[in-house]
Amino acid sequence: MVKAIWNNEVIAESNETIVIEGNHYFPPKDIKQEFFKSTDTHTSCPWKGVASYYNVEVNGEVNKDAAWFYPEVSELAKGIKGYVAFWKGVEVR
Repeated sequence: MVKAIWNNEVIAESNETIVIEGNHYFPPKDIKQEFFKSTDTHTSCPWKGVASYYNVEVNGEVNKDAAWFYPEVSELAKGIKGYVAFWKGVEVR
């Protein structure tokens, strides 16, 4: 079981993550939605597509744009459509 933890709270856990470029991508069904708030941030990956971001909010603290996902993906990245990955201090283990 792979877990994503921030601010001492498990915010996602899955046996079905996909690892790409060293990041675990969690299936959307395995993130705890109550900790995720959509933002207006977007970035572009040359081969995956345009990423959207979530703030991670736990116990009144906000980790801005700490999670990202690709709502639409290129053919090369179709396996991670909608899957969520983390950075900015979110521990994945």
